Amino acid sequence: MDRTFKRILPDEGATERLGNDIAAALRPGDAVLLHGDLGAGKTSLARAVIRSLAGDRALEVPSPTFTLVQNYALRFPVQHVDLYRLADPGEVEELALDEALEESVILVEWPERAPGTFAGAIEVRLSEKDDGREAEITAPEEAAARLERAFRIRAFLETAGQGDAWRVHLVGDASARTYETIHPSAGTPLVLMNAPERRDEPVIRHGLPYSRIARLSCSVSAFVAVANALRRAGISAPEIYAQDLDQGLLLLEHLGTGSFLGSGGEPVAERYEAAARLLAYLHELEWPRSLPVPGGQDHVVPDYDHAAMAIETELLLDWYLPYVKGRDATAEERREFSRLWDELFRRLDKAEKSLVLRDYHSPNIIWREDRQGLDRLGVIDIQDAVCGPAAYDVASLALDGRATISPQLERTILDAYCAARTAPGFDRVAFEEAYAITAAQRNTKLLGIFVRLDRRDGKPAYLAHLPRIRGYLTRLFGHPALEDLAAFYQRHGFLDGEIE
Repeated sequence: MDRTFKRILPDEGATERLGNDIAAALRPGDAVLLHGDLGAGKTSLARAVIRSLAGDRALEVPSPTFTLVQNYALRFPVQHVDLYRLADPGEVEELALDEALEESVILVEWPERAPGTFAGAIEVRLSEKDDGREAEITAPEEAAARLERAFRIRAFLETAGQGDAWRVHLVGDASARTYETIHPSAGTPLVLMNAPERRDEPVIRHGLPYSRIARLSCSVSAFVAVANALRRAGISAPEIYAQDLDQGLLLLEHLGTGSFLGSGGEPVAERYEAAARLLAYLHELEWPRSLPVPGGQDHVVPDYDHAAMAIETELLLDWYLPYVKGRDATAEERREFSRLWDELFRRLDKAEKSLVLRDYHSPNIIWREDRQGLDRLGVIDIQDAVCGPAAYDVASLALDGRATISPQLERTILDAYCAARTAPGFDRVAFEEAYAITAAQRNTKLLGIFVRLDRRDGKPAYLAHLPRIRGYLTRLFGHPALEDLAAFYQRHGFLDGEIE
């Protein structure tokens, strides 16, 4: 069922903001039909949408009146179409717009010249209203839900005093979260975190969905609580400037754009050593289990327990194994897999426990060259923090899933971490065993997650990391604690890497 939204546009700035909001809601496969008389603002609105998708407010966007179609290679392909000069509706077939729509967004001015061409499109009707314009936007249910979210974010920005800000897509991570850079009319950029509460997930075990068993956060309250706790401890996590916990919206401090990796995407030893020392500092602090959330209920940091670690490892059987071997795991394989991992998790029960940020690796660390000490590292993506083996985050860093860490650099990172552990009682031998086990758990999980991101979520780029992860596991299997697991993986060809 179609839904309709109305917006009053008193000036060109309002038209630009509407285009900015519409752009935030668009996905490949969307057609946006722009209706209105000459001078109604169709080209202005299309121009705002294209500039928003380009992340360039000054991008030249000529009218396609004479060319009929203008193509843009942006975050995804965009075609700007003007059918005003179309002599016969049948000519639209020559433009092959239906084929382009499979992977593009198409903005169409004067769609009346080719009626019935775009079924299920988003339709925008522009008309005069007092001294400005009115926009009536009609969309099918799924697209309307995206538009409603985009308009809700604009309302949130208005409440936060940033109603005139310009929004630019920043990144979408491996979850349902998305981030935008918010450019205020004056002042420094901010970051918007858009993380609706997890709902309607399929139940898979014991009446619970995967996210609950794996102890993943269901609300932005967790991010607020952990970020505030880290900042109180002197660690640079984003400050929260505005929040709507019910809607899953946060307006955050922008920690900078410095890459933790080198200019060519290569690991930089100095930065990894600094990140290791930050972990050493974090692991020598006492962390309360209940963390306050301004305006909400306290957040209790969950345990990274056996059930959570186990269901993560099972992603290898559920997703990776069918991908590389073309078959499901047998019941016997599942039983042996579960037994081996359960023995390893019991060994981890004796390991040192601390706050575990869980995804402490290059995409989530900002390098701030102009700062000193711990402040050189900005930490993001912390909402899934748990209480678990301290070695886990060291493993996440020293065997970075997104950058190839040589054995020599891995050892350098571990040495930097251990040298910074100054508190009495730190046991390096016990740490090395916990490191090997948690690193094997994490990389087993990553093999499954990266295939799931491709097969379930349509994100094939993650498959490029599989050879690196297999290499890390092969390296780890030299540790005595992993001897039986290594033999099992080898016997069943889990790390062969050949797709059948």
